[in-house]
Amino acid sequence: MSAPPLLRTLEPVILASGSPRRRELLAGLGLTFKVMPAAVNETPGNREQPEDFAGRMAVAKAAAVAGTRPSSWVVGADTIVVMPDKTILGKPRNREHALMMLRQLRGNTHQVMTGLCLCCLNKGVKASLVETTEVTFTEEVGDEILQAYIRTGEPLDKAGAYGIQGTGSFLVRDINGSCSNVIGLPLHRLLSLLIENRVVAPA
Repeated sequence: MSAPPLLRTLEPVILASGSPRRRELLAGLGLTFKVMPAAVNETPGNREQPEDFAGRMAVAKAAAVAGTRPSSWVVGADTIVVMPDKTILGKPRNREHALMMLRQLRGNTHQVMTGLCLCCLNKGVKASLVETTEVTFTEEVGDEILQAYIRTGEPLDKAGAYGIQGTGSFLVRDINGSCSNVIGLPLHRLLSLLIENRVVAPA
């Protein structure tokens, strides 16, 4: 017998992302939603700050889908990994690039920023924010283990070349902030917006 859902979905919801991690996070709350990945140019602007970039991408993704579904509540999100020098680590190009990223992260603290946007054109609502979580990697992992991790394939489709919710959790020594934010959605912030706008209610 399955457990009852946490929430009832009162309005049509669309996730403007093809990320399976975000889909799993939303489904875990019991939401009923459709998935419509948004195609946007994900190139940072010249001298654009990481926080501004993450926020802009989330708004752009939500707006791209909302324009064709004005009566739906659209969730847009973008997650980036940011080094102390403000360098943005995206998804690795290949295995060698993934190893380079993991070496950079090893023993250091970095930030994971997720831009989040909830909008509904017909209701005139567009709420956006950026949530930041600090993650510290252990330094007690050698290149052989990093290479074995890369061979699992998990790092190759993830910003920063690791997945905190999967095998990559062994890399993390400390986390300060929302864990779901690192996976791809700050659930506490999103749930607050959904309840505030009466998109969902307790089941």
